[in-house]
Amino acid sequence: MRYLGYRSRSEAEVRQYLRRRGCQPATADQVIDKLLSFHYLDDEAFARSWALARAQGRGYGPKRIDQELKNKGLSQALIRATLKETFDQVDEAASAKRFLAKRFKGENLEEPKTQRRAAAYLQRRGYDSKVIFDLLRYPIEED
Repeated sequence: MRYLGYRSRSEAEVRQYLRRRGCQPATADQVIDKLLSFHYLDDEAFARSWALARAQGRGYGPKRIDQELKNKGLSQALIRATLKETFDQVDEAASAKRFLAKRFKGENLEEPKTQRRAAAYLQRRGYDSKVIFDLLRYPIEED
């Protein structure tokens, strides 16, 4: 229960935690069934909250969030649905523009070296190549 108290977890994370702690697979299944019945584990709610927090709070793009959710052990179908729902709420291009302006404040984004650095920054954050190209093709100050 303490493991769940720090933050919400996916079912796969709990299963892996129990395995590391030496729990037998049958016992782990029983524990997870009990946690599911008490609604302490909910992969859909976990995925939604994780994706929204990463998109709004840290400015991550869909590719980065997709990779993080895969690492959390969620199914690809759930990840796709979650990303679609999240990026319907969060404008990917506006988010990329905001974080780029914050990171490269005062730098000339028309210089090739700065553009490469900015593109690499946005790629690491998980933004789509089309969004990066569209954003860097025009100066940040323009709307």
